Amino acid sequence: MEAVCVALWRARGKGHERERLAALAGEASADAAVAMEAAQLATLEVPAPEGGELAPPPAPPDLTAAAFFDVDNTMMMGASIFHFARGLAARKYFTTSDLAGFAWQQVKFRVGGREDKQGMQSSREQALSFVAGRTVDEMVAVGEEIYDELMSDKIWSGTRALAQMHLDAGQRVWLVTATPVELAAIIARRLGLTGALGTVAESVDGVYTGRLVGDLLHGRAKAHAVRALAAREGLNLRRCTAYSDSQNDVPMLSVVGTAVAVNPDSGLREVARGRGWEIRDFRTGRKAAKIGVPSVLGAGAVAGAVAAGIAYRRRVA
Repeated sequence: MEAVCVALWRARGKGHERERLAALAGEASADAAVAMEAAQLATLEVPAPEGGELAPPPAPPDLTAAAFFDVDNTMMMGASIFHFARGLAARKYFTTSDLAGFAWQQVKFRVGGREDKQGMQSSREQALSFVAGRTVDEMVAVGEEIYDELMSDKIWSGTRALAQMHLDAGQRVWLVTATPVELAAIIARRLGLTGALGTVAESVDGVYTGRLVGDLLHGRAKAHAVRALAAREGLNLRRCTAYSDSQNDVPMLSVVGTAVAVNPDSGLREVARGRGWEIRDFRTGRKAAKIGVPSVLGAGAVAGAVAAGIAYRRRVA
């Protein structure tokens, strides 16, 4: 009995720690999103009709409503971090064989449901460490190139139209993803969206330390990020809408007034039907088959891609 109590106490402690890291990741992501939005608005300032002062752009007419879009298999075909990793491999950040190896490991986990807890913890601790010592500016520049090469033609036109619907209604639109926030911001900017909530990697004086702020922006961390951003931006969450393909995003979908399942996996489709959420599916049989492998990677691909990079660095060191 004592052993059972100790096990329960340890499990509860781990649960509290995971929640703390998720909350920290959400707060950091919201701070980054607000800062990026402010920087973007500053570049859009135009001269006033009279005088030399700069006038801010007009405020959107609906300030308390917004939309939040997951990226992988919701806004984009497949996993954005997988496409990013392909581009990094092409630039010799790590090898294509490493890329194939981490992809296969993630497919086995997501399809077979087998999770090595020690391995997952190690991956989280190492996540994004392959950029340690590199500048934020360098990775943003690389991300711009990779978006043009591998991502721009993978945007779901149907989901893009949904985002435009919110923009046309004067609402702000954010992406919410486990992908690094700098890459997420590139995708948002290229699509003409307001900004992005993403995984935040720690940097000092513009140089990555190789550590995360909190944890990956995944699962409950996304819900924390949406709440934190709503508090900063004065949003009424009951008037907001969220879109996702994954059952992992039920926490995020549950914090807004309107939830929409887009290209849903079987788990989310079941939840959506049970809760009366709208379902949109833009896939066709051939197109769904084409993206099958990348689409099962999800947030685990972040850690996997980084682990591949670490393995490469160690071999060449």
